[in-house]
Amino acid sequence: MNNPFDPAHIQEEKAEREARRLKLRTNLLIALYCAVLCGFVAVLYQTQIINGASYRSNSAVRTIRPEQVDSVRGEILDRYGRVLVTNEVSYYVTLDWNAMGSDRLDILTRLLEICREEGVEWVDDLPISDTAPWRYTSETPLSFQRKDDDGVVTDVPTYLGGLAEKCGWVRQAEKSNLTAGELLTLMCQSFGLMEKKPAVRLAHPELAGMLGAAGQGLGLTDQGGGISQENRELAGVLYELYLRRHEVDNSTYVFAQGVDISFISKVKEHALAGVRIETATARRYETGYAAHVLGYTGNITPDNWERYKELGYPMDATVGVEGVELAFEEQLHGVSGSRLIEKDQDGNTTSQEWKKLPKPGDNAVLTMDIALQATTEDLMAQYSARQERKVGEDGEPEPVKGMAAAVVDMSGGVLALASYPTYDLAHFRENYNELAADESYPLNNRATMGLYAPGSTFKPLTAVAALSSGTITARERVECTGKYRFYDDPASQPNCWISPGRHGMENVTQAIKDSCNIFFYDVGRRTGIKTLREYAQKFGLGEYTGIEIPEYKGWVAGPETNAAFNLPWYEGDTMSASIGQGTNQFTPLQLANYIATLVNGGEHYACHLLKEFKSSDYSQVTQSYEAPALHTVDIQPEHLAAVKQGMYDLSKTYTMARWFDPLPVEVGCKTGTAETSAKAATTDAIFVCFAPYDDPQVALCIVAEGGDAGGSLAEVAAGILAQYFSTNGSLEEVGGENTLLH
Repeated sequence: MNNPFDPAHIQEEKAEREARRLKLRTNLLIALYCAVLCGFVAVLYQTQIINGASYRSNSAVRTIRPEQVDSVRGEILDRYGRVLVTNEVSYYVTLDWNAMGSDRLDILTRLLEICREEGVEWVDDLPISDTAPWRYTSETPLSFQRKDDDGVVTDVPTYLGGLAEKCGWVRQAEKSNLTAGELLTLMCQSFGLMEKKPAVRLAHPELAGMLGAAGQGLGLTDQGGGISQENRELAGVLYELYLRRHEVDNSTYVFAQGVDISFISKVKEHALAGVRIETATARRYETGYAAHVLGYTGNITPDNWERYKELGYPMDATVGVEGVELAFEEQLHGVSGSRLIEKDQDGNTTSQEWKKLPKPGDNAVLTMDIALQATTEDLMAQYSARQERKVGEDGEPEPVKGMAAAVVDMSGGVLALASYPTYDLAHFRENYNELAADESYPLNNRATMGLYAPGSTFKPLTAVAALSSGTITARERVECTGKYRFYDDPASQPNCWISPGRHGMENVTQAIKDSCNIFFYDVGRRTGIKTLREYAQKFGLGEYTGIEIPEYKGWVAGPETNAAFNLPWYEGDTMSASIGQGTNQFTPLQLANYIATLVNGGEHYACHLLKEFKSSDYSQVTQSYEAPALHTVDIQPEHLAAVKQGMYDLSKTYTMARWFDPLPVEVGCKTGTAETSAKAATTDAIFVCFAPYDDPQVALCIVAEGGDAGGSLAEVAAGILAQYFSTNGSLEEVGGENTLLH
């Protein structure tokens, strides 16, 4: 019997246990290995045998393409942080040619049906009318001529002409005599939209006349032949797709923009392959005012593509077209990003990799006060409505043709800039044709691009020029007898506006208050046109103001200006120029800034709309604007006091006091009534003023085309000043509190 305590026995049992454990581990490892192998085989079978065809198909059509991504456009705010223009998410539709496959025509047909049901307009730039009889809607549908710097003229195909050549519809599009009906028929045949295909291709222009009756049988007529309205609409969409497919136009085809949830739901419901709903940001206007200042955005045009190409913009980028949107385009636009997009055979995005993240644009803070702008526009509309109710001697209404107003601070900052009639930016595009055809020209910005004779509002400048040049003293008086008799010829003896009355003996202060023509005829003649022109230019009249949006320069009366208009210059023309007539032509903004320059002591600043730029998150100011001083007019304090006193005294006359006395500040003002046509006896009303009298903060100019005398605008000016001084101080204080204001 073995001894269990025998060391040899113990060692033998231990060895047996180790062997059993080793065998167990080996069997487990073999089982695990077999399980993994079976799973691997199962996955391979699933991939290669069951789903092999699907994966091979996906891998065959999966594409990777680069895509540029627009940054979020910066907002536009007024001086107090009130948002004027912001962004909103909108949905747009793009079409993927490859993803549509062989069902392309059926998909597009159903898509257009949904558009009609939902009232969605789609992009169709095919230059052929959308209804029969078919005709070209462009003067150069197939080609246009371009002259290079050496004067060599070449024929350049249009998008339609280039596509026609690449598709073989014509061989030389620029020389083809194809009518719109003939070309449309060939397009529809090529797109597979017609059952019969023509036996003859118009490879040469002369073949167009050879078809004869056969052409009519194929539908090759201007009346449309066998082309239905549905086929024409499909042809327009296919035309856009073919342009991209044949690389005639490399921009992205956006089928429709601003689609709503109902449209999107129907597209998803019908599972239309290749119809993609994308998101983008669009401009949203938080105000119906300041349309001429804010401007709008749009697509890049061929005329400005080279500029934006250098800035790295994609061809389909949205850019500023007018106003502030254009003036501050680079800061508002930000920096576009780029990414690689991978899509499967159905056009679904399977992955994306950012190469460069987009950088949002900065936010532009303007010098404008939108509340003051709104008040200004409303008051102008009310004034115009009152004028429309007036009836002239012939029994016909005498409406105001248009109005403009500019309000600036003492350093050229524009607080309000209004033009009447105006329009609503939110509905600008759908109303464009009506606005463009309106004879009152609502699209014109009269405040910066309307040129007007200043009339008597020019007299303070004549006074400063005469006083500063030593022509007269502040106490010197000139007698007004109702007629200026310096020249012996009665035809050269103009009357004062008060004629047959008289003003008597008047100094410069009294002459400004009474607007005495005789005083300024005499003083202007003695001062001379050369000195008057020099001072006008120092005050910024007849010069660009520096504002960031388009403006006209205007004209200062003188021999040079008359020569530019092919008019003679006579010595007596100086008298007319001294009271703001003749060939003096200025913008309302120039006149407002001239008054600001006068009452601030002679510092002439550039006008500007920009206050500062802020980062996209409003965390910091990225750029502040300081207006440069363009000129310094040397005005002696006693001379300035004499001129300002005359403007103050005018505000205290009966016709002015009823509007200005209720204000919390004292005002200085000057009226003007400028002849626009001696033959028709028509005039423009002009009004300028500043306040407060002792410490000026703001100056303004209002013009009414065909308005009453300048004094009729005092009510409008008083309303503007009332708005400014009722809110100015309190709103400035709010910005200093610890609140999340822009």
